[in-house]
Amino acid sequence: MHARKTIITCAVTGNLTKPEQHPALPVTPEQIAAASLDAARAGAAVVHIHVRDPQTGRPSMDIALYAEVIERIRAVNKDLIINLTTGPGGRFIPGDENPRLAAAGTTLMRPEDRVEHILKLRPDICSLDLNTMNSGGDVVINTPKNVTRMAAVIREAGVKPELEIFDSGDMHLARDLINAGVLDGPGLWTFVMGVKYGFSASPETLLYARSLLPSDATWAAFGVGRFEFPMVAQAWLAGGHVRVGLEDNIYISKGVLAESNAALVERARDIVLSLGGEQASAQEARELLGLSQ
Repeated sequence: MHARKTIITCAVTGNLTKPEQHPALPVTPEQIAAASLDAARAGAAVVHIHVRDPQTGRPSMDIALYAEVIERIRAVNKDLIINLTTGPGGRFIPGDENPRLAAAGTTLMRPEDRVEHILKLRPDICSLDLNTMNSGGDVVINTPKNVTRMAAVIREAGVKPELEIFDSGDMHLARDLINAGVLDGPGLWTFVMGVKYGFSASPETLLYARSLLPSDATWAAFGVGRFEFPMVAQAWLAGGHVRVGLEDNIYISKGVLAESNAALVERARDIVLSLGGEQASAQEARELLGLSQ
C-alpha cells in the first residue's frame, strides 16, 4: 500500500500580516509571484494568494495586481495550483455613537465585487468564507444570501470553491447550501484553527470538525501563529491536507522569524514525511482535486 499523498498549500502574504511584522513579507506582484514559485520548489502544490498595494503594503483587491501575479507564476510554472482569496470585503466596524453606521476600517462590499477577479481571471480555486464572527474588535459578516450570491459567480467562472471554515456553524451553513444546490458536494473544505473566537487549535476540535463533513469530502486544516506546525501534524494524522505560510504564522520557532514562505513549506514537508506521508506534486494534487490542467 502506498502512503496517501498530502497536498501542501502555502498562503504567501494574506490580509492581516503587516510588512512591519516581517521584513520579507511579499508585497509587490513580483515578490508575491517569486514567493509562490519558491514555495512550489519547496514542496507546495497550491498557493493561496492575496494582493497588496505595492506602495503602502496594505491589502488590495486590484484585479490588475492579481492578473500580474498569475502571469508571473504561469510564465515559470504551469502546474502550480493557484487559489485566490475572496475574503476581503466582509469586515464591519460599528460606529461608537451610532452602531448602525460603519466606522473607519469597514470594508463591506457588494458580494459580486468580492468575486469580480474570480470571474475575470478564472484561477483553479478560490476561497469562500462562510463565517460571521467576531474578529479582533471588528465583525466579519458573510450572510447566507451574500455567500449564495458569491457562489453563483464562482460557479459561473467554472472555479472550484475552497470552503473556509472558522467554526462549526459555518459547516452547517455550507451543508445547507450543498443540499440547496448552491454549492457542489461533497466539497473542498479548509478548517481554520486557532483564530480567537473560532475553532480552537486542538485535536478534539479538529476531530469534531471532521465528523461534520459530508462523506468523501476533501479537506485540509491549518493553525495560526504558534499552532501552525502542531496542526500540520494533527491534520495529517486525521487524514487531511495541510497549509502553512506567512499569512498564518511568521515564525519558524519561538521568537525566530521564518526566513521565507519556502522555509515554512520545507518544515511542513518534513513533518509530513517524518510521519510516513508523501507530499503531492502539483500534478497529483490536480488529480486529487479534480482540476483540469
